Amino acid sequence: MFNRILIANRGEIALRVIRACREMGIQSVAVYSRADRDGAWLNQADDKICIGSERAANSYLNAAAVIAAAEITDVEAVHPGYGFLAENANFADMCRDCKIEFIGPSAQSMRLLGDKVAAKKLAREARVPLVPGSDGAVENEEEAVEIANRIGYPVMIKASAGGGGRGIRPAHNEAALRTGFRNARAEAEAAFKDGTLYIEKLIERPRHVEVQLLGDRNGNVIHLWERDCSLQRRNQKLVEESPSPHISPKTRKKLCEAAVRLAKAANYHSAGTCEFLVDADENFYFMEVNARIQVEHPVTELVTGVDLIEWQIRIAAGEPLTLRQADIQQTGAAIECRINAESPDHGFRPCAGLIQDFIPPGGRGIRLDTHAYAGYTVSPYYDSMICKLLAYGPTRDHAIRIMRRALSEFTIRPLDTTIGLHRRIFDSAAFIEGNVDTNYIERSLLKSE
Repeated sequence: MFNRILIANRGEIALRVIRACREMGIQSVAVYSRADRDGAWLNQADDKICIGSERAANSYLNAAAVIAAAEITDVEAVHPGYGFLAENANFADMCRDCKIEFIGPSAQSMRLLGDKVAAKKLAREARVPLVPGSDGAVENEEEAVEIANRIGYPVMIKASAGGGGRGIRPAHNEAALRTGFRNARAEAEAAFKDGTLYIEKLIERPRHVEVQLLGDRNGNVIHLWERDCSLQRRNQKLVEESPSPHISPKTRKKLCEAAVRLAKAANYHSAGTCEFLVDADENFYFMEVNARIQVEHPVTELVTGVDLIEWQIRIAAGEPLTLRQADIQQTGAAIECRINAESPDHGFRPCAGLIQDFIPPGGRGIRLDTHAYAGYTVSPYYDSMICKLLAYGPTRDHAIRIMRRALSEFTIRPLDTTIGLHRRIFDSAAFIEGNVDTNYIERSLLKSE
């Protein structure tokens, strides 16, 4: 087991990894930018080191600076968290070339699954259902039009690299397809330095369901059941829950088994997530694999009792999985709300600034993962998420009632946040009944400006 780990991230996920290290008897080193010099997580680490200026490109995305910090502080491994360098295969190679273990999958698996075109090919070989679409990369508009005419409109244009909702455009006709193709390529090139696109049939009003996976270096892979992440804004998740409502036990079993087949085909080890779209008839289609820990991993931890960060570390240290599939039970129901510093009723405009009042909820069934506090300044340089609020109960109805109560207690002032939107979500009949899809928030809950 490692003696000392560097956390190449910030905020609540850095604090989450630091806590896991402390419970495992491992020393932790926190990195930070000049914008984060007062970060609360820094006080919990055994050591800390500044890696650059405020902008992420000069600090958290600066692989050379992170490697230098790891060497200076004499760590044996680096945990990347999520975002930043977490799915950067070159960074994983750099770590291992420097005899520092990267706590995550192999660079080979990351490259294979990070390229959505290659991942779809692998999924096809592993008998994982795919959305009808292009067999590979689409080179130009004319080819895009030909494919769309073959599979039928509406279609979705998607970037092969990256995520976070960028490089994605729907098209309901040829004119929209041509415009969307050009715009998606430009956005993908700017965001990921890779303008490769592919096309899929647009599934109308789908649910977004993902399967949590754990694999070790001996080829053992298990699933830890599914999470429903259908409530989104701009293709980015806002609410996640497990179990998924309105998924039959038969579909749940097939979904999880398909995810395991794909992970084994990719020789995947560490924690990862296989994401699917599910239509109204419970047909499911592979979307992508996130080769890292997910923001919403605590949802799975609550319903399974498995510490995913601890297992990431154990697997990276070469330990075999001692968990067996039959041991992993879904017990109760868990729901997570992402609380962001942004204004939902003004296009989710980010709201950086000083938090003067921070009054968190508590009580039975509540988990709050956060690095924020009264007096904390939300930086304009990074993601706007302030915290993750989770509710757990013996049933989904119990969890909803606990979350509704927690949201009524939660006060963050004076910044605009998504707390008000979450209150609307948990008062909506469609959510309570589980009848939502990935466009529900924009279609039904947002107020006009």
